[in-house]
Amino acid sequence: MRALAKTAREAGALEVVERPMPEPGAEEVLVEVDYAGLCGSDGGIYEFESAFERMDLPTVIGHEYTGRVVEAGADVTGFAVGDRVVERPIRPCGECYQCRIGEENVCQNAVITGVDHDGAFAGYIAAPARYFHPVPDDVDPRHAATTEPISIGARAVVENSRVGAGDRVLVEGPGPIGLFTAQIADAQGGEVVVSGVGPDADYRLPLAEELGFETLNVAADDREAVREELTDGIGYDVVFDTTGHPSGLTTAVDEVRKGGQIVLVGQTGETTMEYSPLVRAEIDLQCSYASTYEDFERSLRMLQSGEVDPEPMLDERFSLEEADEAFETFLAGDTCKVLFDPAEFRD
Repeated sequence: MRALAKTAREAGALEVVERPMPEPGAEEVLVEVDYAGLCGSDGGIYEFESAFERMDLPTVIGHEYTGRVVEAGADVTGFAVGDRVVERPIRPCGECYQCRIGEENVCQNAVITGVDHDGAFAGYIAAPARYFHPVPDDVDPRHAATTEPISIGARAVVENSRVGAGDRVLVEGPGPIGLFTAQIADAQGGEVVVSGVGPDADYRLPLAEELGFETLNVAADDREAVREELTDGIGYDVVFDTTGHPSGLTTAVDEVRKGGQIVLVGQTGETTMEYSPLVRAEIDLQCSYASTYEDFERSLRMLQSGEVDPEPMLDERFSLEEADEAFETFLAGDTCKVLFDPAEFRD
């Protein structure tokens, strides 16, 4: 079996490698991968950011995927051959304090598919059955492959924000997480604006407009004038920072209203700012990380109902054989959600 792996501790260094066909254990299922998405975290692996130094290379990457069960271990009861599935890629230990109180997404000892063990940029993957969810029959397999990033937006909006009907919402960052977050906030009744920077102007901000959102180019537009027009100068009730850039938080502080909420979704790295104004304005600063079983189930229902529509975001131009071009295009902001079909790797 062929697979796409990170092979060296440097930028780039993606190679097609040979891997033996996975053999599922007693509590595992073997899944034939139908589609696998390129995530911002995969981009971080490509550039080999410090968060991924723990990887034991070479490692097959990829954690957003869907497929069909082709073999089930002897002790698996919840799935059968032919079932369509998606995986929750963060595997908690089940023993630490966070796991015991139901916060498995922040498990102290979690391992992640495509980072700490081989992932889904391959023809097949084997994993414990307890981390899979059944995909409804009426959900397009291509759409099902986006369940994981949708679940991140679902957690940010439904669980960790207070967005309600009529709330004025700003989503910073028109990447995949940002656009899913915007769609979910819209479904919750928010009046949503999506902002981006200069490199987003050619592809991602027009895509946000295609999805029906007001947009703001922070590199070219007068943010204060836009805020005055759209919020009567009050500021946004909720601001989601999905940028993963240090400027995202400081910009959010400028845009949120007094008494409003900032939800940090992207991992911004290090930033410097004055925090006293947040205290004096009683700004609610909330972090949101990854997702849980419930968030996945909710996301599949949103796909089924049409509340979230990934279709305009999908880009199927690239094969895993052309991974470097796909990653460079993604990192440049010239695409949104690259979707790979690994069928060629099953030959």
